[in-house]
Amino acid sequence: MPKSRIRKKADFTPPPAAKQSTTIKLSNRSWVAPVMLALFLIGLAWIVVFYVTEGSLPIDAFGNWNIVVGFGFIAAGFGVSTQWK
Repeated sequence: MPKSRIRKKADFTPPPAAKQSTTIKLSNRSWVAPVMLALFLIGLAWIVVFYVTEGSLPIDAFGNWNIVVGFGFIAAGFGVSTQWK
């Protein structure tokens, strides 16, 4: 029986692209770290002031909800931290 011919495949060459640009948009996120730290510190200070003044400050009308406000600032700091790259 005759042996079949061996065919050589042509090497793959990618088609030329009109313009291959790998433009990466880098946004300026220099504001993230200061805002995040500021929110953490404001929340911490809010809770500390509430405990030190035995509930009369920062806002007397809030009562024990001042703790929730302080943790809200801290949670907002964590929310901002998701923007950090």
